Order: sequence, then structure tokens, then C-alpha cells
Amino acid sequence: MEASRVVGSADYPQSMPTVTLIPGDGIGPEVSGATRKVVDALACGIDWDVHQAGIPAIETHANPLPPHVLDSIRENKVALKGPVTTPVGSGFRSINVALRQELDLFASVRPCRLYPGVPSHFEAVDIVVVRENTEDLYEGTEFEQGSDEMEKLRGYLKYEHNFSIAADAGVSVKPISISATRSIVEYAFEYAKRHRRRKVTLGHKANIMRFSDGLWLETGEAMAAEYRDVGFEALQVDELAMWLAWTPHDMDVLVLPNLYGDIISDLCAGLVGGLGLAPGMNLGKEYAVFEPTHGSAPDIAGKGLANPIAMILSSVFMLRHLGLDEEGNRVEKAVATVLAEGKVRPPDMRPRGEPATTDRVADAIIECL
Repeated sequence: MEASRVVGSADYPQSMPTVTLIPGDGIGPEVSGATRKVVDALACGIDWDVHQAGIPAIETHANPLPPHVLDSIRENKVALKGPVTTPVGSGFRSINVALRQELDLFASVRPCRLYPGVPSHFEAVDIVVVRENTEDLYEGTEFEQGSDEMEKLRGYLKYEHNFSIAADAGVSVKPISISATRSIVEYAFEYAKRHRRRKVTLGHKANIMRFSDGLWLETGEAMAAEYRDVGFEALQVDELAMWLAWTPHDMDVLVLPNLYGDIISDLCAGLVGGLGLAPGMNLGKEYAVFEPTHGSAPDIAGKGLANPIAMILSSVFMLRHLGLDEEGNRVEKAVATVLAEGKVRPPDMRPRGEPATTDRVADAIIECL
């Protein structure tokens, strides 16, 4: 079967690749700096094109995502991004959502692997969450309570369909399309084949939302019929959450719509040591943005308490995406060694002794390269 979207198909230079680096805000500059130090220690020739987004960009450009940041990613094809804050009630839309929509980064891939030495209630957890990234409730089609648009919507739905919406309600629209569903389910199966995974589990709530999740399920099941060499199951998302909390080692590749994928990926991160160990990547036909799953944590910014491992692991997938498999494997092996030894741990990993600073964790990883 010919892929409808080829992820990572661009031809990257074999020497001196340039990567857009977005340090972010909050703890972003700390974990980004630690990650850059680890990647630079490989001496693999990566050149960094540094641009600000988030709060620093608001202060200098009155825009959390200035056009020149997008231009840099479009030119370089690859970005490594620290966490950024979207101020609540600011009128600015989410930077992460904007990046995904502007660059058509339709696949969010969040590997959740339990490394030896990491405190957890479980063993042998190795789950990959594949999340549709461009539509669903995160698409941003909303109607504000009390607005003229909201009143028109209420009137239309009552008059045309006899649907009643409370006068004090706000509304978010949940679009699920056949084309986007096919693309993300196809990606999940191709990922499973490429990485020799056992099965794909599709999460849904089609019993309640028949025309959105129902379409997602119907389209996913039709796609599964084309991949009979990979195991497949469909589970209601609440049941899926229960199995993840009970027997997560039975799960393999999970494919989910946008909102469910966001929630379930955080649940999976909790199974393998927390968000400080959870890398992420956002992939499209032309561009790729690698970033940790966690947020900007402004309450601990500047204190050296942030765990940089999630972003360092995100750089592992960036290196492999650039064809630098050997370098990526070296970094992951070094991270695994530091975690297994347990001597250098940041505060979120409940260290037995003095917690390690962000820079100390990076230095320990570099020592194991």
C-alpha cells in the first residue's frame, strides 16, 4: 500500500545539518541548554539556528510564535523545542497547536519506555502513543458563552435540529475526518511494522459520539484490514485507561484522536517514571519538531531542579530522524546507564541522597557517552 503521507521523507544533508532550536520559557532554557550540551558532546556537526518562542517572544515581538520561527523550521525541516507557556486568558492560541497546524505535523508520537533503575509500580512497560495532531477538540473551533456567534449557533441548532444548548454555555466543535484518520492510523501501522511491534490498539468513544468517534472507529477498522500482519484491537478509551493502569505490559502501539491521545500519553508517562522521562516528536510530510512531553513548570524555573532527560531523549529521536542512528543510540545508552546506576537523579525521580541539578544530570550522561 502506498503511504498517503511519507513522514521524514526529506533529504537531509549528511554533514553539518542545521536544526532550529527553540529554547522555550520556564524551565525550557535549562533543559534545552542541557540537551544542547549533550548533543554537542557527540561532535556530530549539528549547527543550531536558535529562535525564541513563548513568553520571551511576546516580550520582544508581541507574538508568542513570530513568523521567523516558522520560517526557520521550514528552511531547516527539523526543530528541537523546549516547553513553552501559553498565558491563560491572554488571547494567544496555544503555540504547540499553532506549530502543528501551520506545519501540518499530523502525527504526535510519544514513546513511553520504562528504563531499568527508574522507580515504578510496573515492569517491562514499552508503549508508543500515536496521537492525531491536527483536528478533534484541539482544532480550536470554539464559540464563547454570551457572544453573538454563540447565540446564532444556539438558534440554528434549536430551529434546524431541535438541539437545546444552555444560554450560559460555551461550545467547542469536535471535527474528525476520514482523511486525517486514515493518515494517522496508517502511520501507526507503518510504525508498528517498521519497529516490529506486536499490535495496534485504537482508542475511541464511538458508543457515545457516533458521528465523530464512530467515523474514527469505522475508518480505523477499515485500515486495519489492510495490515493483517500486525495485531489489532479497538477499545473504548475509558476501558483502555483501565487496562493501562492494570496490565500496561500488554499494550504496545496506541493510536488515538487528539484529546484522548494527550491524556493517555500523560497516563503512560506516569507508568514509566513521570513526564520528566517522556520524550515526544511531532511529525509531518515535510517537517519534524522534537520536544519533551512536559510543560514549562515556571514555579521551578531557574532553580536547577528541572529533569532534562525527557528533552535529551527527544534529541535521540531527532538524531535518528537525521540519519545519525549511531549517535542517537549512544545518547540513549548513556541515559539508560545513568538511570540504571541511580547515583545521579533529579528531584522528580525521588533520589536517595542529594538531588542532582539539571546540569549535573547532563554532565553524567556526557560522561557515559
